[in-house]
Amino acid sequence: MRDKDRIRKHVRRNYGNIASKGSVEGCCSGGCSCNGELTDIRQTSVKIGYAEEDLVNVPAGSNMGLGCGNPIAIANLKEGEIVLDLGCGGGFDCFLANKKVGETGLVIGVDMTFDMISLARKNAEEDGYTNVEFRLGEIEHLPVADESIDVIISNCVINLSPEKEKVFQDAYRVLKPGGRLSISDVVATAELPEDIKMDLSLMTGCIAGAEYVEDIRKIMEEAGFNNIKLTPKDNGKEIVKSWVPDRNVEDYVTSYIIEASKQK
Repeated sequence: MRDKDRIRKHVRRNYGNIASKGSVEGCCSGGCSCNGELTDIRQTSVKIGYAEEDLVNVPAGSNMGLGCGNPIAIANLKEGEIVLDLGCGGGFDCFLANKKVGETGLVIGVDMTFDMISLARKNAEEDGYTNVEFRLGEIEHLPVADESIDVIISNCVINLSPEKEKVFQDAYRVLKPGGRLSISDVVATAELPEDIKMDLSLMTGCIAGAEYVEDIRKIMEEAGFNNIKLTPKDNGKEIVKSWVPDRNVEDYVTSYIIEASKQK
């Protein structure tokens, strides 16, 4: 089993490179170089579930074509709600959530990568967002007060964590009673071969760290969540195959929508 801190360091370095240099060994996108033209990013974003309107109503540079779905589409956000984005990257989903919660709401993005937080803050400042804030921190240890969040969203990030139990436990801690979780992520539907599990580039590529779907359900139940729904995306296998076309990863993992709530 790989050292957890080594995994975190590798993930932090690779996603930091996306933010600062536009290149990386592996990532959750259609082209893992993460330096394609704007049209490639747009195509990738539409493929995973975003509307064309979403792509033109956010700060330039916040959408890097990362992710495996559109958590905003399932979150049913309401005006005035407080939203937390786990692994916010350049702030793309945070800015979309801002449109839903309005001036009376608040969106908080958390990311463990300093360069991503710097990029997200720059994007927010340049476009005049006043109710979106970004905090440096690990999703296993959220820099957020107890029972302060209405909705948690996340896009293809929890699979990157070597301690998923802690992620869901802390997510439960920060949710208000009656709060909900709406995320997109990659999960395993079959036992991953050893050569995939031990490949660090496939770890940052959101493949090697995927947890078996029923184990995810058990982790969430043990954290306290109820009304748990795990739904495969219709084109989930197509999405992950586009990341690694020559390894048959779609036989083992796919993109899921994961929903749950905290009892009132």
